[in-house]
Amino acid sequence: MADTQGKVITCKAAVAWGPKEPLVIQEICVDPPQKLEVRVKILYTSICHTDLGAWSGVNEAERAFPRILGHEAVGVVESVGEGVKDVKEGDYVIPAFNGECGECRVCTQEESNLCERYKVDPMKRLMVSDGGRRFSTTTNKDGGSCESQRIYHFLNTSTFTEYTVLDSACVVKIDPNAPLKQMSLLSCGVSTGVGAAWNTAKVKEGKTTAVFGLGSVGLAVAEGARARGASRIIGVDANASKFEKGKLMGVTDFINPKDSTKPVHEMIQELTGGGVDYSFECTGNVDVLREAFLSTHVGWGSTVLVGIYMTPRTLPLHPMELFDGRTIIGSIFGGFKPKSQLPDFAQQCMKGVVKLEPFITNELPFAEINDAFQLLRDGKSLRCILQIAK
Repeated sequence: MADTQGKVITCKAAVAWGPKEPLVIQEICVDPPQKLEVRVKILYTSICHTDLGAWSGVNEAERAFPRILGHEAVGVVESVGEGVKDVKEGDYVIPAFNGECGECRVCTQEESNLCERYKVDPMKRLMVSDGGRRFSTTTNKDGGSCESQRIYHFLNTSTFTEYTVLDSACVVKIDPNAPLKQMSLLSCGVSTGVGAAWNTAKVKEGKTTAVFGLGSVGLAVAEGARARGASRIIGVDANASKFEKGKLMGVTDFINPKDSTKPVHEMIQELTGGGVDYSFECTGNVDVLREAFLSTHVGWGSTVLVGIYMTPRTLPLHPMELFDGRTIIGSIFGGFKPKSQLPDFAQQCMKGVVKLEPFITNELPFAEINDAFQLLRDGKSLRCILQIAK
């Protein structure tokens, strides 16, 4: 890869040109990394509901087109910019949409993983160092030649491309012997879910949990609770097909809200003799959030918000409801500090503490990325892995 260092690379990328428009596989130009940046050759990438939301343009304030989406991936460092010391050419890495500079007030404290400079920001679409973009077109979306047009970045990452440029704070070095396909899952979904159980809720052995929403993140919460020895893991989802997969992740009981006229929180209270110790809301639905909160035990129950909330509606709670000892807290990226903690988490996954393989339900070539999007939209996929390079 040394012959490409310092040069513009021409490669294939899946470009989003507008809300809900099919992604276009086309040639783009990728600039060399600038100061404190890293250029990475993407090997595998997968698709998350956050990609789907940005592509759909649900939140108008977040819209930016043309754009290269994607934030779950694994790759190899092609070259580094000035000042990058912790990774080098040839290192295997995963991107982290929630970065860690290691120097700011937040990064030097244990209490938070929201780096002051590189924390996740859905509005961000440019590089930090100069406010520029490292991607540009070589053709228009219909294949004809055109004047070069700059392409926006996404979530500090942009992984739907053969090569991408990231801030070095958003690149995490991993063991080169790690199973690379599976490692891509640590960029978002699995880390977000498992971390919510381990770092945010701090689930203890023998305790009870309820997980609302059994998509990839919800199932990762269940897997994290299982690994910590939770005695009971109640899965709640309106899609009964999720239940078989849930069993593999340690879910012990299932509730389908469609099967009863009784509120879910009442069923959980009956099952557990008063409520669970921890509940996790993974759907981004405020009505479900209320059920999750009420499903916890009075006196010590803890509810963790994991889902992404697009609605302008506020918390469906009366302040007095917090006087009974129950708490509610949000969790971003599972509370993991990426550069400090993900390498160790990856090692635990390699040892089987957390099972990654069941999360991969589909594999497709990069050229079929729109089919992968449709699988996720139809609820037929947890994670579809796209192989971009060998």
